[in-house]
Amino acid sequence: MSDSEPDLELLELLRQHIAGKPQVAAEPDTGVLESAEYVYNNSIDVALDMRSCKNAARAIYSQMQTKSYSPATWAAHELHPHPSKGDKPEDVVAFIFTMDLLNFCFWSERGEEERFSIEYKGRRWTGYWSLVAALQRALEEGIPITDPHFWQNEEELTLSTLKHVFRSATSEEMPLLAARLSCLREAGQILYEKFSCHPLHLVTSSNNSAARLVNTLASNFSCFNDTHSPPSFPRKKPIRLLKRAQILVADLWACFEGQGPYGKFYDIDKITMFADYRIPQMLNQLGCIQYSPPLETAVQLKRDIPSGSNWEIQLRACSIWCVELIRREILRENPGARVNAILIDFFLYDTIKEMENEGRERAPHHRTRSIWY
Repeated sequence: MSDSEPDLELLELLRQHIAGKPQVAAEPDTGVLESAEYVYNNSIDVALDMRSCKNAARAIYSQMQTKSYSPATWAAHELHPHPSKGDKPEDVVAFIFTMDLLNFCFWSERGEEERFSIEYKGRRWTGYWSLVAALQRALEEGIPITDPHFWQNEEELTLSTLKHVFRSATSEEMPLLAARLSCLREAGQILYEKFSCHPLHLVTSSNNSAARLVNTLASNFSCFNDTHSPPSFPRKKPIRLLKRAQILVADLWACFEGQGPYGKFYDIDKITMFADYRIPQMLNQLGCIQYSPPLETAVQLKRDIPSGSNWEIQLRACSIWCVELIRREILRENPGARVNAILIDFFLYDTIKEMENEGRERAPHHRTRSIWY
């Protein structure tokens, strides 16, 4: 055999060796935390105060312990669906998918009595709870608002229908109704084409991986693909924030308390906080996040901050990194603590809403209109 001829026996041995050791697929990762750290390391308008982050970690964990904060807290709310309330698991999954498909942009410049609100069960609901209340009300009225077949029917589900579903107790309409209709249309089509027209099949396709389910949502549904390439952060990979994709997974996990085919995710701790406008506000109030003078002025004066702009990406990404540092500090001081970014996010959101209701907010949230949050 000459030097130029291949050694067929050696090649066969190599084939057998490779065949005998199947390639192990890399564990899925959302890329959100990596994106957040990258933005934080290159941010010029948002900074973290490490001492305040440590103090916040101690206070947050203490209050979470006092309130017995856990995934069960989610299901305890009267508006959230749950099997213990007689809801079928498949209906709960459909409700959560619909809820987080439309879970964005509820803020208003009007006062509490004039802002968009939903009348349901003898009281008015605003913000995120107005969405949940409207969905529950629609189902009680016989409107199949959580059915992907309904979403695809352009004769039955029109903008007028959606206006009826989200009819307000005030003169202010729900923001971005046309965008919400587009989200329903797209999701109905994708579920029909790829997931047998039901979110159940989408969820089970993840094989109990939270990160895989987030990535599946982002790659298949443009309305979940919360990724950005702002000019001040030039790099080949877009910045991944994926708020609604992540919160959908988190809501499933919380609702089913980390159990069963729809709530058990072996990598749930890969989910970060959900970068919106409320958590940055709370972190700023805690002194954990600080703004440059121009950004501080824009926030205080309630000026519009465009979606995907440098300021907005810094606000959201640095908040993700801030909560990650708080989580690490809690675990450093309390080894074995059952806490993750999801529970910290839920706790901070509930806290800032309580402060808003009691008039104890010291600073406004930033103003951005978008479908991402």
